Amino acid sequence: MSGSALERDHDLDPAKFVDPDVTATGARRASVTLGRLDTLWFNTGTVCNLACAACYIESSPSNDRLAYITLAEVETYLEEIGRDAWPVREIGLTGGEPFMNPDIVAIMESCLGRGFEVLVLTNGMRPMMRFGEALRDLNRRLGRRLTMRLSLDHYTRACHELERGAHSWEPAIDGLRWLSDNGFRVHVGGRTCWQEGEASLRAGYAALFADIGVAVDAGDPVALTLLPEMDQRADVPEITEACWGILGVDPGTVMCAVSRMVVKRKNAAGPIVLPCTLLPYDPQFELGRSLGEAARTVKLNHPHCAAFCVLGGGSCSAAG
Repeated sequence: MSGSALERDHDLDPAKFVDPDVTATGARRASVTLGRLDTLWFNTGTVCNLACAACYIESSPSNDRLAYITLAEVETYLEEIGRDAWPVREIGLTGGEPFMNPDIVAIMESCLGRGFEVLVLTNGMRPMMRFGEALRDLNRRLGRRLTMRLSLDHYTRACHELERGAHSWEPAIDGLRWLSDNGFRVHVGGRTCWQEGEASLRAGYAALFADIGVAVDAGDPVALTLLPEMDQRADVPEITEACWGILGVDPGTVMCAVSRMVVKRKNAAGPIVLPCTLLPYDPQFELGRSLGEAARTVKLNHPHCAAFCVLGGGSCSAAG
């Protein structure tokens, strides 16, 4: 796969993922109904201090396709949740690197102060550390509902830096230690693209965590989340209505059955709502400006729907 740690053998069949209603074989495409809105994600902006090789959202220091969302814009959705009694339990904050957004700590505090669980996805590097004192204060006051998930692509420096670039390992490890030493609830996000079994991966991370003295349980599938690989050019099967029974997968367990994501496109008048964290740019997945408008059925017309959610069993939530 171009731009990833591993090479793929096949390219996506151009006849696939074209018609939202039917697959290339003419079968009815699977769709997912929003059952219970458990997690609401906010993309804080696509700008990042890194330009990782296989970043699905292509974050980088120069990618501002998704603008910084503001505290006021986030609070509009938090108020809608309260007004319309949406059963949201968790707020997820992702990017880019969330700590590039100048409003990030205020956003975290607003969400935590309203009683939500908050999950922040970060690379744990210098942007996060710029907010060190404010984060310590926030964690002292509201930390029982806060989880910081730090991205560490592998338990070795060589593989991590293959994806994240030279000199990215030590700052990430320093950030992980800092979070653990300061009493944050810390999770780690790794990847499964290394042609290495899950047991081996978890054992490797466990040895690393013990060596650097951080309190992360590598055997816990939530505390150490191993994410399936995503490549929209790889040839993956389309998901038909019949696949739920064939695969033994409950459509109510995939991300778009329990989550939505709010993004703000560059130069847009305001934010819009998408089904999940994985499809930030595809206009066919724009569901509306409010949560009410976005409570629509989602047709699984994208390779990520198949590879990550249905076949990979992936989820970005802290609940797994």
